[in-house]
Amino acid sequence: MKLTIVAVSQRPPEWAQSAFDDYLKRMPPDWQIDVKTVKPADRQLGKTATQNMAIEAERIEAALKNTAGVRVALDERGKSLTTEAFLNFIQTQHDTHGGVIFIIGGADGLDADFKSSCPLKIQLSAMTLPHALVKVLLAEQIYRAYSIATGHPYHRS
Repeated sequence: MKLTIVAVSQRPPEWAQSAFDDYLKRMPPDWQIDVKTVKPADRQLGKTATQNMAIEAERIEAALKNTAGVRVALDERGKSLTTEAFLNFIQTQHDTHGGVIFIIGGADGLDADFKSSCPLKIQLSAMTLPHALVKVLLAEQIYRAYSIATGHPYHRS
């Protein structure tokens, strides 16, 4: 399973990085997650949110150069999935596209044009979440999907 997480973010709080790293360490070699961090636009320069998101979209594109897979934007208005449906989703997308790339936008979200270029949009919650927590929740759900796929006792139905 080839999975990539691209996140526009500053350095996360220690607790969030520790939790995220814990889930990454649990993943077996055939379910490795490649993580790419994109520097947020400098919000002190007086640009609009739209301009900042466009800058971040360019940085995401640069980070994704030569990365195979279908792009999945994480968005609170995206499709809601159960954990079992999430497993089926990533398996199907991986088999069809050779990988899955999850994209987490910056503080203002994802640029509208960039988001529309992502064929798939999913949500972890209908609520707006802090970016550090989104990375932890996404890593946990990927680990849970792995546990379901392999019959590991972590997930209980």
